[in-house]
Amino acid sequence: MEWIERLNNAMAYIEEHLTDEIDVAQLGRIACCSSYHFQRMFTYMAGIPLSEYIRRRKMSLAAVDLQGKDMKIIDVAGKYGYLSPTAFNRAFQSVHGIAPSAVKNEGVSVKSFPPVQFKITVKGAEEMNYRIETKEPFRIVGVSVPLHKDIEKNFTTIPPKWQEIAENGTLQRLIAMMDTPPMGVLGVSTCNDTEPWRYYIAVSTSQTAEDLEEYVVPAATWAIFSGSGTNQSIQELERRIVTEWLPTSGYEYGNAPDVEVYLNPDPQNAQYEVWIPVIKK
Repeated sequence: MEWIERLNNAMAYIEEHLTDEIDVAQLGRIACCSSYHFQRMFTYMAGIPLSEYIRRRKMSLAAVDLQGKDMKIIDVAGKYGYLSPTAFNRAFQSVHGIAPSAVKNEGVSVKSFPPVQFKITVKGAEEMNYRIETKEPFRIVGVSVPLHKDIEKNFTTIPPKWQEIAENGTLQRLIAMMDTPPMGVLGVSTCNDTEPWRYYIAVSTSQTAEDLEEYVVPAATWAIFSGSGTNQSIQELERRIVTEWLPTSGYEYGNAPDVEVYLNPDPQNAQYEVWIPVIKK
C-alpha cells in the first residue's frame, strides 16, 4: 500500500503544479524511482501517457476558467504554461474538440477530466512466471539511440533502429559476438536520472569492436519474467508486471536499466525475458 500511496502523492504534486512547470524528475523522486520508470508505471496503470494526462487536466481547468471567469484566452493560456496562443488553441481543441473562443457560447459542451487516484485492484488468475536473481555487472556491445524524456515519443525511434540493423547486417554480427550471459539479443534502456537516456540494441560479450558502442550494465537484483509471442506481447507482459505484480510484490524499482532479452530472432514467435531492476521494500 505504501507504493500506491507514493503514486497518489505524485498525483497530488501534479495537481498543485498544473499552473507551473511540472518536474517529472520530482515525480519520480516522490514515487522513489526514476522519472522514466514513473512515466512507464503511470502509462500502464492509467491507460494514457503522463504528458497526455497533464494536458487533459490543464485543459479541463482551462475550460472552467473560460466558462466561469472573466478571463481573456491569452491570460488562460499563460496561466497553464502556453506562451503561444496558437499552441494553447491546438491543445484545447485536441481535448475538447472546439476552439477556446467557443466556450462562452450557451449550450456548448466541454469535457471534464478528474484527477487520477490509484488503488490496488485484484485481477484475474493468469499466471506470470518469474524469478529473482542478483547479478554482477556485465558488459554489452552494440548500437544505441537517444531516448526522449517523453517516453511515448520513443516508439517512433526504437522500432526503426531494430529494422535498420537487421537490414544492414549489424544484428547478425552482434549475434556472432555473443559469448557471455545473458545469452540473447538485448534491448537495454538506460534511463536513470544521472546519465543521458539511451536505448541499446546489444549483446553481452567479451569482444570489442571500434565501430560499436559499449556499456556496462551495473550490478543489480532483477525480477526476471519469461514470455513468448510477438513484439506486442512483450509490451503486454511489461504492462502486467507494473499493474499486477509490482504493487503487491514487496519490491519496488531499483536504480538500474530495464533489460529485454530476446532468446530467439523470430519477431513473430519470440522467446524473451523482461528484466526489471528491483529492491526489497
